[in-house]
Amino acid sequence: MIVSSVVRDASARLREAGIETPEHDAKLLLAEAAGAELRDVDKAMLMGSALEYDETRFQGMVDRRAKREPLQYIVGHAPFRYLDLQVGPGVFIPRPETETVVQAGLDWITQHGLMHPRVVDLCAGSGAIGLAVVTEVPGSQVWAVELSPRTAEWTRRNLTHTAKKYPSIASNYQLEIGDATSLVTLAQLDGTVDMVITNPPYVPETDVPEQPEVRDWDPELALYGGSADGTLIPERIIERAYRLLKPGGALVMEHDISQGDRLVAYARAIGFANASTGKDWTGRDRYLFSEK
Repeated sequence: MIVSSVVRDASARLREAGIETPEHDAKLLLAEAAGAELRDVDKAMLMGSALEYDETRFQGMVDRRAKREPLQYIVGHAPFRYLDLQVGPGVFIPRPETETVVQAGLDWITQHGLMHPRVVDLCAGSGAIGLAVVTEVPGSQVWAVELSPRTAEWTRRNLTHTAKKYPSIASNYQLEIGDATSLVTLAQLDGTVDMVITNPPYVPETDVPEQPEVRDWDPELALYGGSADGTLIPERIIERAYRLLKPGGALVMEHDISQGDRLVAYARAIGFANASTGKDWTGRDRYLFSEK
């Protein structure tokens, strides 16, 4: 069958299942089954031509997507800035809004002319934040903390995968399995860190996500902030970051769009010299930025 027919049939099935972007998802799945790029599928559709692909695998992937399994889990990877990270059940899928958080941190590092910044990524998950920093800031030293041993397997996998392209990071990225809010975790770094960049669990427990891909698949440990308004864990992260940072160091922490004012006030109460809310690409309050 020509590609346009394959995509049309798969799109119809995904649309029926309630997928918001059925044609896009169908094309991505077809590209994966063909071992090709998305642009190859687009070109074949434009030219009205066929594309060699594994039909059994493709139909199996469409079946999974129709059951609302996240697209990234099905193809096994997700883009994040300049990285392609491996993901699957047990790890939080990196989101575009977190790229904004990383950019804010990198801008601060650049503005302060730090040649060898010491950076901590609390609640590392897939490793997206820490690996972005260590690959984009030559000479940086990154410590990452992840609570879940199952999730940490994905962090290690992405470290190994990324180090193939950036060999130098192998000695500049260190992963520790532990509680990111505990005073014991990375205690040896207290008062020496230039920046903490983190995307902790922050979803309010009263605000269960409607999307099945998030509600049913993302690890609850990586989603919910430990209280009705979701700020319990973020507040503990602020406290831990304050101890880790040296005077003049900065914290960049992603949060829910409803939490900006509360977390700014909390950071100031803890002792941060200044604190403000940064916006994501859609103009929504997305992260706390504070300096010690």
